[in-house]
Amino acid sequence: MKKAWEIAGELYWNAKPVVLSEEDQTWTANLETQKFYDQILSLDWESHVPGSGAPERIMVAAVQALENRGYQAGARAYELLEAGIQAHGAGDYVKLHEISAELRYELSRASKDPESPYWEYTQYTSFEQHEKAVEFPEKEPVDIHVPGFRDRLQAAWLSQLIGAAMGTMVEGYTSQNLYEAFGEVQGYLREPNTYNDDITYELAFLDAFSRYGYEVTSKEIALSWAGLVPCGWSAEGSGLRNIKSGILPPESGTFHNPFCEWIGAQMKGGICGMVAPGDTHLAAKLAWADGEVAHAGNGILGEVFNAVLTALAFTEPDIRVLLRQGIDLIPKDSEYYSVVSFAWECCERYEDWHQALSDCQERYKKYNWIHAYPNACCEVIALYYGNGDYEKTLHIVTMCGVDADCNAGMIMPILAIQQGMCIIPEKLIHPAFHELVTYMRGMCRCTLDELVDDTLNSIKHAKNKEESLI
Repeated sequence: MKKAWEIAGELYWNAKPVVLSEEDQTWTANLETQKFYDQILSLDWESHVPGSGAPERIMVAAVQALENRGYQAGARAYELLEAGIQAHGAGDYVKLHEISAELRYELSRASKDPESPYWEYTQYTSFEQHEKAVEFPEKEPVDIHVPGFRDRLQAAWLSQLIGAAMGTMVEGYTSQNLYEAFGEVQGYLREPNTYNDDITYELAFLDAFSRYGYEVTSKEIALSWAGLVPCGWSAEGSGLRNIKSGILPPESGTFHNPFCEWIGAQMKGGICGMVAPGDTHLAAKLAWADGEVAHAGNGILGEVFNAVLTALAFTEPDIRVLLRQGIDLIPKDSEYYSVVSFAWECCERYEDWHQALSDCQERYKKYNWIHAYPNACCEVIALYYGNGDYEKTLHIVTMCGVDADCNAGMIMPILAIQQGMCIIPEKLIHPAFHELVTYMRGMCRCTLDELVDDTLNSIKHAKNKEESLI
């Protein structure tokens, strides 16, 4: 293998001098690059969710997220926030780039807040620590070779598309404001489509899983991100930048990433449960590997939660029993457990789901609508009060508001796996769902049948590989 100096030397010694035209010597391309980076930075200070138009200020949310995790941003960070909002409003990008750089520096050196209740809970940093804290049940056998198994996978993916499409239209708003604007949302507010960034990361996981099976590592998943995913937002954006800079998991999930406990991991746990039917331990292990690509701590526990719920759906027909089992597979001394158990207690206390939601809204009002916690509450509420009724569950999770597409996209497949395609009302199956349209490299379009077959074949391949090693 040639050394680097030899490769560089060949390039240099073989280069033949030419005279460039005047046009070739200009730097006009840099002006386009400048506009691109200005536009990207502008989105950090003010943007609107593509599917619903909900407003966001990601730089403000970065400070909020850091404080949610028990750190003090400091007075200088707040001065920079105010200055950044003013500079953005004035279109002063010279100043805005300076402010943004300094604000990120301030966040990177934020100090621990000893008074924060965050530190009263155990911080979970690895799957090994997690599996020692809970008692995973024995895996239950699921026959993946019968036609009914493929039917359940198809129902799961279709239900994710249904839930995501319904939620995308309303995400980023409070339940109260949704009622004021639309009343009871019982169907699609507009023609649905499959544009959704949540499923992107599940496809990236499936890409790595198809090659490495149950031994897939967070590094291998991260490299699938690097190859397939062109851009990301909040935690995923930070993780992707880290990966492309050579910072791999678990550091990619924590380095300069204040959003590491947001919903990004929680919104993609379903695929880990789908490929580990009936095996909550394996589903949780895969969720940890997948989660630490761009998340940490309670953010990863959110992915574990959805992964084990999905795995349980293959063997447990009672949705409330399943939900309680899933909650109990989260370490009881973690803050995430306190969230989902509080939501469960609210459900047990009230007959009306609106009252349970109201209590959760009040308790978690300091958290951004994209944070894992308020959305985990909505999942628990919808599953509990929906009690296995597909349309009722979809209606509740939609009307809960917050990050509705992530929540609906995760819990609707659980009901679908339990009963298969027969549970999905025909009126919700739109022709658009027969084909997925994504922004991924090499995977811009695929049919639903292709996705289902890829998932099934990947599971079969992984199990054959596992059996050959025994």
